[in-house]
Amino acid sequence: MWEEFIRQLWMMPDLLLSVLLGFVIGFERKLRFKEAGIRTHTIVCFGAALMMVISKHAFGSDADSARVAAQIVSGVGFLGAGMIVYRQHEVKGLTTAAGVWATAGVGMACGGGLYFVAVGATVLLILAQCIFHLNVRAFRSKKYYSVKIEFLHTGEENLKIKELFGTDRFNHLVIKREDERVVYSATLTTDKEFSSTRLNEMMAKNPFICSLERCDND
Repeated sequence: MWEEFIRQLWMMPDLLLSVLLGFVIGFERKLRFKEAGIRTHTIVCFGAALMMVISKHAFGSDADSARVAAQIVSGVGFLGAGMIVYRQHEVKGLTTAAGVWATAGVGMACGGGLYFVAVGATVLLILAQCIFHLNVRAFRSKKYYSVKIEFLHTGEENLKIKELFGTDRFNHLVIKREDERVVYSATLTTDKEFSSTRLNEMMAKNPFICSLERCDND
């Protein structure tokens, strides 16, 4: 009994290291106000390490410990999928989900006794996050904006609108006839940001535009 207790006690450093490394990764995420912070990363890292320890020691030498490790990878991938949403023409949470998945890998390394790999992976993961968050154009994802527009159509106004906003199509196009006029209502998606002053200038120079409205939060 005491021998078994001592044997299991020697496994605790694996779990303690996983908690520490998960905390460090989560703390970096918390500083950037991400959805998954200290608690999520710590629990994922600890859980992966715990399952690795159980896989190695609980089923005897006849069991295939790699099977549990494979299930950790797919299971955490499913967890990360819940963090990914598509909003405002952008995919949100993808980096957070990937970070949680990588944190599970750190926990697996701890549980597998690969301490140098676990610590090195943690340092590389945090370093990569810091580098990719630098304000460098190559690292920035393209941002899209939505504009609701209503304009009179008598000839080539639709082409003029596309040229002004740098887009090639209309979204949610509605064509109405008011008396003798044909009025187009549509939503444009563009990667150009237009200030209210710029929108007023566009309406002044193009009298066929009836209204313009920024709707970035739709």
